Amino acid sequence: MTDALRRSQAEARGRRAEIWAAWLLRLKGFRVLDRRWRGPGGEIDLVARRGSLILFVEVKARNHRADALAAVHPAAQARIAAAASAWLARNTHRTGADPRLRFDVITVRPARLPRHLADAFRPPS
Repeated sequence: MTDALRRSQAEARGRRAEIWAAWLLRLKGFRVLDRRWRGPGGEIDLVARRGSLILFVEVKARNHRADALAAVHPAAQARIAAAASAWLARNTHRTGADPRLRFDVITVRPARLPRHLADAFRPPS
């Protein structure tokens, strides 16, 4: 299998995982504001809102949950936090006054329902 084919398959798996994760959030009463938002410093898989709570969600599709959680290492957290700051700066009209912010992870495994880890990390100061 070529590297290009592997990357393509991983990309497709990631997109499917994000679809599952978005539906999970909708079932929990969140409205998805953005998907795959790219900004300075990084990408945010999903941005969702319920009331004054804004979620920045990293979605990881892996065969094992531990592997998915390990993939959200400190460098990845810093990139997500940088992208979240840029998203907030550009979307104040969508957040309302004084939003509560949270960084979550949703893991997606084959033949299993997605699992939502709320408040998975706090951005580095």
